[in-house]
This record gives sequence, C-alpha cells and structure tokens, in this order.
Amino acid sequence: MSTILFYEKPGCSNNSRQKAQLAAAGHTVIAKNLLTEPWASERLLQFFGSLPVHAWFNPAAPKIRDGEIDPATLDADTALAMLRAEPLLIRRPLIEVDGQRMTGFDASTLSVWLGQPILVNTASQSCLRHHPS
Repeated sequence: MSTILFYEKPGCSNNSRQKAQLAAAGHTVIAKNLLTEPWASERLLQFFGSLPVHAWFNPAAPKIRDGEIDPATLDADTALAMLRAEPLLIRRPLIEVDGQRMTGFDASTLSVWLGQPILVNTASQSCLRHHPS
C-alpha cells in the first residue's frame, strides 16, 4: 500500500470522503492544510502538470463562483501569483503519491498510480455546499 500526501481544506466534507476512500483501500493518508502550506510557484506547478491554467482553480471558490475572477483570462504567472496569495482558489485536493502529483480527485489516475481501483462516489467530485472560506 502507498503513502499519500493529501493537501486539503480542513473541514471540507468532500476532502474527508476522499481521504476515507483512500484509507479504506488500505493506504496511509497524510493530510496537510492546503491553506497554510507555504507554496512556491515551482511546487504548485508540479501538481498541475499539463492542465490548462483555468483547471488550476477551484470553481467553487467564492471569488470564482461569484465571477470576481475568471481563470480563463489568466496567464500562468498571474494565476500562480493569485493561487499563492489566496490558496482557497487552488483546485483541491492536491495529491502526491510516490513522486507523482495531481490536482483534483481523479479516481482513474489514482487507480493506476496505486495499482488498485478507487471507487468514487460522484459526490466526492465537487463541494456539496458553499463554504464561507
């Protein structure tokens, strides 16, 4: 079984369900606070891989949801500066397994990385309710 670094927003019910799914499959999940981690641009980029800039953002973040920020209009440098300044904007969770990294809970990719199927409740893909922070 694998050890999984899981960067989350503490108290997020979806992140809690996702961690529980991974732990139930026998993996060790080390939860870290996404909001207080001292993110460097280079480190964040490792989680985003080849995703387009707009996919780096949490669509349920209040500033995104309310139209204050449109990630589709941002270049990579501007986006990274915004994400570092306000980590609530980062699409979560950020997951690291054996040197591989991703943003979001992609069960198909995790299944390959972990060598076993990760069954997903579709509710674990997005926030069920809006959080004030």
